[in-house]
Amino acid sequence: MNTAVMAPQAREAALAAMSTGEELDVLVVGGGVVGAGCALDAATRGLSVGLLEARDFASGTSSRSSKLIHGGLRYLEMLDFGLVREALRERGLLVQRLAPHLVRPIPFLYPLRHRAWERLYAGAGVLLYDTLGISGGFGAGLPRHRHLSRGAALRAFPAMRPDSLVGAIRYYDAQVDDARHTLFLARTAAAHGAHVASRTEVIGFLREGRRVVGVRARDAESGAELEIRARTVINATGVWTDDIQALLAQRGQFHITASKGVHLVVARDRIPATTGMILRTATSVLFVIPWERHWIIGTTDTPWDLDKEDPAASGRDVDYLLEEVNKALVTPLTRADVQGVYAGLRPLLSADAELTSKLSREHAVDTPAPGLVIIAGGKYTTYRVMARDAVDAAARDLTTRVPASCTAQVPLLGASGYPAAWNRRGVLARRTGLHVSRIEHLLHRYGTLVDEVLALIEADPSLGAPLDGATDYLRAEVVYAVTHEGARHLDDVLTRRTRISFETPDRGVRAAHAVGPLIAGPLGWTAQDTAHEIARYESRIAAERAAQEQPDDHTADATQRGASKAASLVGAVA
Repeated sequence: MNTAVMAPQAREAALAAMSTGEELDVLVVGGGVVGAGCALDAATRGLSVGLLEARDFASGTSSRSSKLIHGGLRYLEMLDFGLVREALRERGLLVQRLAPHLVRPIPFLYPLRHRAWERLYAGAGVLLYDTLGISGGFGAGLPRHRHLSRGAALRAFPAMRPDSLVGAIRYYDAQVDDARHTLFLARTAAAHGAHVASRTEVIGFLREGRRVVGVRARDAESGAELEIRARTVINATGVWTDDIQALLAQRGQFHITASKGVHLVVARDRIPATTGMILRTATSVLFVIPWERHWIIGTTDTPWDLDKEDPAASGRDVDYLLEEVNKALVTPLTRADVQGVYAGLRPLLSADAELTSKLSREHAVDTPAPGLVIIAGGKYTTYRVMARDAVDAAARDLTTRVPASCTAQVPLLGASGYPAAWNRRGVLARRTGLHVSRIEHLLHRYGTLVDEVLALIEADPSLGAPLDGATDYLRAEVVYAVTHEGARHLDDVLTRRTRISFETPDRGVRAAHAVGPLIAGPLGWTAQDTAHEIARYESRIAAERAAQEQPDDHTADATQRGASKAASLVGAVA
């Protein structure tokens, strides 16, 4: 099977094919989950496809979410039944068919603070949630909800203050490593014939009269400019939708409001519990989410109109999340417990609302000019539906007949045969000499593509050792990120191919010194290049830490951008 190995040379080949080959049927701009989904949808309909991402795949919103695939329980209160049912169907598809190696069920507790009426009210909502999931046709992959007494709830979540609940409801949603899932989408699109290139920024549109016939782009690695012609261009750039649209000097029918979501990462032993938890706040909800040997606590939901590339988490954000979660914990968390912090921006359709938490997560498709389609809004879970609708709109602009979307039937790379591979994990452990827990870790990250990682270890046994500074990962995974998964910089490896940047107490600084030399060879780096990358990464982490000490968004943004600018100078000197 073609697994679309995204080696360093593959990017150059893709750019050459897009710029010197025949006109594409569809060119997708934006390598987040929706853009990668569009590329896969179009490629599996038999269209010729290109995908461009200005930075790294999933480097924006699609690597900074709550890592949940869910229906949106809170949207039931907004009476968005259609949105919830659609999202729950997509959840079931991902768990059972499309990406069982990447998307897994996890339990949550919903604490009850009032006796009779709240159990009836909340219970009816969760029952409806389960029912909508089943009615979507793919609800069997997750257990049904259960009502728990106060004692049973405290046994499941001993860290919770006994006086903060009278009982609870346990229900299930699903979890995903969003960056890896997005990468698998792009790689699966490439396996179906799409030309895929990161670090390529669109700087203008090509036009013939009113019609858009392609784009002008700049290779961020070499600085070279190129023209890519396409019969239809899809703008799937999320919070950058309006920026790309501005290159056309023509507004669409909607624009995007960015909402900042901040998450904290703390060590698993700081919160004794066997299940996640969802808490109500004054403005939204707060999740405490199991994540390997950690907890993810989030999120905030505040308007953001500053730097979109790297939104800053402020001290206010950190304190808010700690204050809210501590209302439910026996032993309060402090800033010293915060191991990692990340901030992302939700691309919400603009509406007349004072709070971005009230804006709809439904998506919209627009065709502001012949040959151009815009897809915006939505939520991570429904990326496949958004992609289908965008390609449907593009197909209407093509003169040839285009088949209907088939991505509901197309498993991502690594998914086919996954249940059998999981059942044989003990056999695989004995064959490779790795502990079974290591094999489970690899299967959760690569699915049946695990054989490609193990082949690297077979060729060089030293790659089977744990990575210095981040021992949950093997050295082979770092090399694989470059030779097979399109990583081109140190940050790509530490922040998105792995999650070392927020899973280690030093946020990956020590690991950076181990990773740099490992990936230097495949990327053709000199010793100076390697030192440059390490210095840039260290400065980026220092900038984020400094921002998180600031009292508000504006000072945090200014601090982070100022430190990032200094980091560039440091890197240039290194």
